Amino acid sequence: MYQKVVNIYQQSNITTANPAKLVIMCYEGAVSSLKLARDAYAAKDYGTKGKALQKAIDFINELNASLDMPKGGHIAVNLRALYMYMTQALTEADLKKDLKTFDDVIRMLEELESAWKAISTPPQRTDDAKPQQSGISPYGVARQTMSAQAWNA
Repeated sequence: MYQKVVNIYQQSNITTANPAKLVIMCYEGAVSSLKLARDAYAAKDYGTKGKALQKAIDFINELNASLDMPKGGHIAVNLRALYMYMTQALTEADLKKDLKTFDDVIRMLEELESAWKAISTPPQRTDDAKPQQSGISPYGVARQTMSAQAWNA
């Protein structure tokens, strides 16, 4: 019963989240799955490691697939290369039992997650300030400055 309520709540969060929140949720999912995979590997729980690693790679692939290349410009190109590197590095690290690479990818994902959280936090607005368009993210998400944010996927 409890798990069913948790699943409904999680599904509600996903379907009602704005695009920036979805990107952050993918980073959080990738990091937590990769940490679980690393810990399961160290504990020689290879079944859990395999499932968690695949889930982390799925999150990274989702981030890659959601890039808006025309709007994202060189940032999107660089992120795509980084996501491809992460996927390949994790696959090779799994074959070579290289947990250091797991930690390296975790750090990269945490830095990207932190950056997304920073740009998703609305700045403080003074009463006479007007929102201005400050740019397009590599995911095609328009960002407003000041207190209001308008998200366009």
